[in-house]
Amino acid sequence: MKFIKKFLRKEEGATAIEYGLIAALIAVAAISAMQGLGDELETTFNTTSSAMKEGNS
Repeated sequence: MKFIKKFLRKEEGATAIEYGLIAALIAVAAISAMQGLGDELETTFNTTSSAMKEGNS
């Protein structure tokens, strides 16, 4: 019985899981932001490249 009460009072495992979930959410948000930025950069570079090709013709 003592073991069960002691086990239920321990919170280190729960805290570690919470930190893990927070880190996972931050990672997902960062990946999403970087993908959106990458798409915008690709469009910008393609537009610039096309304009430079047209100017050299």
